[in-house]
Amino acid sequence: MKYLFDSHGNWIAFKLGRFIFNTNSNNIGWLPWNDDYVVDMSGNYLGHIYNNRFFKNAHAPYRGYPGYPGYPGYPGYPGYPGYAGYVTLPSGCSDFTEEQLNQL
Repeated sequence: MKYLFDSHGNWIAFKLGRFIFNTNSNNIGWLPWNDDYVVDMSGNYLGHIYNNRFFKNAHAPYRGYPGYPGYPGYPGYPGYPGYAGYVTLPSGCSDFTEEQLNQL
């Protein structure tokens, strides 16, 4: 499991295998190309993972429809990872809020 944070160091999601879950353990996306490009379960661009950070990149290229990954199962309670510290947002990127991800 990999915890994902915003630029302020707040925990907003986690990655388990090829799937991304919000802090309530609901599946919100997946990594169809085995890199850091995340799409939602409908195949639309959701964001990028930068090390242990999860950002939306305004300049992300469209890669086509990735298909459907199947049901990821329930990951269980991920625990609380604490605070990760502040980082500068990469150029063209913006933060997700925990509330935005919990609405997906």
